Amino acid sequence: MVKIKEVLPSSIAEKAGVRGGDNLISISGFDINDVLDYRFYLYEKKITLKIERDGELFEFKISKKQYDDIGLEFETPLMDKKHSCRNKCIFCFIDQLPSGLRETLYFKDDDSRLSFLHGNYITLTNLSRADVERIVKMHISPVNVSVHTTNPELRCKMMNNRFAGESLEYLKMFKDGNININAQIVLCRGVNDGAELERSLSDLSELFPQLVSVAVVPSGLTKHREGLYPLEPFDMESSAKVIDTVEKINAKYAKRVGKNLFYCSDEFYLTAKRELPKDEYYEEYSQLENGVGMLRSFECEAELFIKMLTDEEKKIKREISIATGESAYEFISSIVKKVQRVCPNLSCNIYKIENDFFGHTITVAGLITGKDLINQLSGKDLGSELLISRTMLRSEGDLFLCGTSLDELGNILGVDVKPVMQDGACFVEALLGIENN
Repeated sequence: MVKIKEVLPSSIAEKAGVRGGDNLISISGFDINDVLDYRFYLYEKKITLKIERDGELFEFKISKKQYDDIGLEFETPLMDKKHSCRNKCIFCFIDQLPSGLRETLYFKDDDSRLSFLHGNYITLTNLSRADVERIVKMHISPVNVSVHTTNPELRCKMMNNRFAGESLEYLKMFKDGNININAQIVLCRGVNDGAELERSLSDLSELFPQLVSVAVVPSGLTKHREGLYPLEPFDMESSAKVIDTVEKINAKYAKRVGKNLFYCSDEFYLTAKRELPKDEYYEEYSQLENGVGMLRSFECEAELFIKMLTDEEKKIKREISIATGESAYEFISSIVKKVQRVCPNLSCNIYKIENDFFGHTITVAGLITGKDLINQLSGKDLGSELLISRTMLRSEGDLFLCGTSLDELGNILGVDVKPVMQDGACFVEALLGIENN
């Protein structure tokens, strides 16, 4: 049973007689407990809502088009509380946060429904066999799984959960149920790399064709690891070994299955000082949100947009600045130079921001804080506008991880600050200020 917060005006549900404050018990005889139940059983053209109102039961019969929504709003998007993580992974980034940040940052979610709604990765340790059977029945596909290793004993150790190994069995249930799987392996140096990584990739290949792709990403290590499992960051040599391992296994199975299955995140290539694979290597860019192929995609988008610039746009005169992380600095600089070759009136200072807040082992732009931007950019020549990555801000687009607001940053630095989406065309637009013309 789920409480209905609001019924949208003139909606199908309102016309049927449903009211805000009613409790939804079932749809066509099926109990409704959360968003998955609701979305699945709402699908049919003819449905019957069982409603509890002030202790009385009512039934409302509704006819609609198959994909139509009926206009019910609930207290939360999940229609239930988020499921928190039961693990204590040796690499967990939340455990490495300093104290005093926003309370929401310390919540660890591990919710299969968020995987369905937003593409979040889940560890499977929160699922029962009945939960997996429900996912298969509803054909919720794809499912995004944080695997980390297919060695059951090692997975228990890495996740500090004695059931972590057993939950790997659910992967086979997904395959048998024709549920597609995107997987990720957060790699810890000296723990699940080397021979263990080879084993994991080989084991996961057996899930094909339901296995869509696997991303191998390095664990993020901050300076706030007191009392946590001792881990070392990947350096140039160890990153190169990871790339070699993944590319060797990928080449082996790509011949067999006809597509690439395994990918290293861009961060490994940057740390190893290796050239990024070509555009065609990433095929459909299925692991873009995991930082796999993001820079190559960004470059292709930017280059295409540059070719489409008009003669008038090429004459635009601007003096601006960019703040980015250490890992992307050279890449961003190269894109700016490509723009400047056709737009000679563009002047741009690019600033490499060191992550004093989380530690210098954190080099990605998305974890740069407002405090570090203020400390390192105050007094610098920022021009008429400062461009930053939109990933530095929370989803609402107003706050950095440290709690500094976007407006506060702009006021202190005395410059307009523009967050830019992770898209090459948007980046070139922002460089030239085209969207403001």
